[in-house]
Amino acid sequence: MQESVLLNLGFFAKSCAVLVCLCGVHLIVALFFYLTEPTSTKFYYRQMPPDSSETHTRAALVIFDNGTDLNKLIYNASVIKDDVEEPAVLESCPETSPLLVGPLRVEFSEPVNLDMVHKENPQLMTGGRYKPSDCVALQKVALIIPFRNRDEHLKYWLHYLHPILQRQQLDYGIYVIEQDGVDTFNRAKLLNVGYEEALKEYDYDCFIFSDVDIIPMDDRNTYKCSSQPRHLSVSMDKFGFRLPYNQYFGGVSAMSKQQFQKINGFPNNYWGWGGEDDDIFNRLLFQGMKISRPSGDIGNCRMIRHSRDKKNEPNPQRFNRITHTRQTMNTDGINSLKYKVINIEKNKLYTKITVDIGKP
Repeated sequence: MQESVLLNLGFFAKSCAVLVCLCGVHLIVALFFYLTEPTSTKFYYRQMPPDSSETHTRAALVIFDNGTDLNKLIYNASVIKDDVEEPAVLESCPETSPLLVGPLRVEFSEPVNLDMVHKENPQLMTGGRYKPSDCVALQKVALIIPFRNRDEHLKYWLHYLHPILQRQQLDYGIYVIEQDGVDTFNRAKLLNVGYEEALKEYDYDCFIFSDVDIIPMDDRNTYKCSSQPRHLSVSMDKFGFRLPYNQYFGGVSAMSKQQFQKINGFPNNYWGWGGEDDDIFNRLLFQGMKISRPSGDIGNCRMIRHSRDKKNEPNPQRFNRITHTRQTMNTDGINSLKYKVINIEKNKLYTKITVDIGKP
């Protein structure tokens, strides 16, 4: 019995010795590979307890010799991906804005403070730019105003039009084109300049050409373009709220970029008051286009009463020029426009561009 026990103890001792030897060999081999492995790829594992404050539990910590925590990198990337919301894709604005209120009260008895106008339109960007924040506007609209010595009228226009244009959910910019000097006024050429200068800033696809003294009385009269050139100032108080004649295209009009280019823009040689709107009507007619208009009640407008400006007397050549539109329209327009920019001023409510357009 004693001999059998001794034999078993001897076998156990020998087994332990073999196991120790194998462990030693394994340790030596592991140490060899550890010492010969490049430091940039060496790492070790250490068991980590779950962290209840994290949304992702890590079972093991992997650290490179250079101190980089691989699991931390993976974890942080996962948290960033999970926590940061993807930017919402805005839908297009509806064809008819739900913000419209219809008929408006338009008065010119009280003076307008431009600082107050700016405070009432906090979403405006520098230069009189605006775009809806909750939808993508259907059109990018540049509003072009020919201008000289009409500061009080401009205040009223900005006071009324900015809220209207925002309710109409337009992506728009306002450009006041001021004629430099004291020579005879040329409204049509200034409108051509506004078209050219606006396109240098933004890819507008619709252009509203508006006199500074005309205010719409209904925000359903949307200041945007349609499939045909559109006349917006249909019934002004000046004319007893009716269209003065069927070919009338003055006051406020809208043309898309394609429509404007097709007629070569406005003529450049109408110096003084009158004639250029009838020339434009002829150009549209000769290019096979028709005038669209809102209904009379929606197209109601008020004009700010004023005396005729100096150096803007009736153009004595207007009737003769109108009869030659077909012959002149391909050579007199935006393809022959010449001017010099004197100054560009970015105001809170509009962009003013002062230009030298030459003399008659």
